Amino acid sequence: MDNLLITGGSGMVGKNLLEHPNSQKYKIYAPSSHELNLFDYAEIANYLRDNSIDTIIHCAGQVGGIHANISDPTGFLNNNLLMGLNLVNAARSVGVNRLLNLGSSCMYPRDYLNPLKEDYILNAPLEPTNEGYALAKIAVAKLCEYIRRQYGLEYRTIIPCNLYGRWDKFGESNSHLIPAVIKKIYDAYTNNLPSVEIWGDGLARREFMLASDCADGMFFALANFDKLGDYTNLGLGYDYSINEYYQEVAQIIGYQGEFVHDLTKPTGMQQKLVDISKIKALGWSSKHSLKDGINDTYKFFMDTKK
Repeated sequence: MDNLLITGGSGMVGKNLLEHPNSQKYKIYAPSSHELNLFDYAEIANYLRDNSIDTIIHCAGQVGGIHANISDPTGFLNNNLLMGLNLVNAARSVGVNRLLNLGSSCMYPRDYLNPLKEDYILNAPLEPTNEGYALAKIAVAKLCEYIRRQYGLEYRTIIPCNLYGRWDKFGESNSHLIPAVIKKIYDAYTNNLPSVEIWGDGLARREFMLASDCADGMFFALANFDKLGDYTNLGLGYDYSINEYYQEVAQIIGYQGEFVHDLTKPTGMQQKLVDISKIKALGWSSKHSLKDGINDTYKFFMDTKK
């Protein structure tokens, strides 16, 4: 049984990994930030050595939606870059053979032909609203690629589409789109508000996958590690407009007010749909529909309120 380190075990992706049935196949270490400081290279190296870690899934990071990225680009670049570089370099130094790095579809250039293929990375300017986060993710992914080529260690990067689901954050300033929409529409519903605001015209399209499907795809990737390229997209293969996400959430909650578009607010890339032909050819696909995913996430939101 491999000793598997999951960084970011208290975050949304980490907790969905820990809840997945395949987690039983590993002896898992999921230390909190108090137990393992990813800003301390020496501490990481000692932890990996002391616990004989064979495999790493790196999903720790500073994350958030468009508002959070715009508000703190310095933090998104610095913190994600430092944690990633420290972990990957420490893993190489102590000889950890397998590392699965969690990238982001933010790594892809703005205004590029969709669906986004893995070889598009670094081909054009990035989306400015999350450029800091994207640069950090690209740098760590490239380091994994270089280490594989130079040292022969199996370091790969999975690039998921946007995620949501159980253990997500439900604020409006630091959360992803769907949980933020759930909270916004729930508040409007419970307070009998006549309208809900949408940033921009709502026509931009996004691909959102349930975090439990992402966890399933990552365990599939571990089981098929030798078949992966340096970069492998993980997604649905289809997308919806921002307006459609708002409408689906409103229907599930029962909100019947109107939507008002604030055209002064940024919307980000017009479309961000990843090409999933590589992972699909290996035999993996997501399992949940949008309705099922939002229902599950809304139930989790209500359970947390209780």
